[in-house]
Amino acid sequence: MKKLRVTVDGKVYEVTVEMFEEGIDPGGLPAVAPVAFHLASAPVAAPIAAPAVAAGAIKSPLTGKVVSVDVKPGQEVNEGQQVMTLEAMKMNTYIYAPKKGRISTVQVKPGDAVEEGAMLMAIA
Repeated sequence: MKKLRVTVDGKVYEVTVEMFEEGIDPGGLPAVAPVAFHLASAPVAAPIAAPAVAAGAIKSPLTGKVVSVDVKPGQEVNEGQQVMTLEAMKMNTYIYAPKKGRISTVQVKPGDAVEEGAMLMAIA
């Protein structure tokens, strides 16, 4: 059994998940573990809001690891141009420029771990 904390629509739940070996339950069926939900007994602090950043900020859409940074400070980019690749749970997420402009700062480098909402770079 493994305990996890899940937030759904701002409500925090503690979840108990039963894990089976090799993906098969004792009855021979594909493992679909029963999940029990209940409200967390202890209050959980609300997430801290990220600090305000410039209008041209590109923030991380998820928690993950920086695989590549495809632009450099001072480089001109077009709207929709790929500027970075993040990896989370063995899947790549491509980050694209939200507007045309010049990269003013790059805050991360390949190999860095980033949190959701973290500042990655800025476009002026």
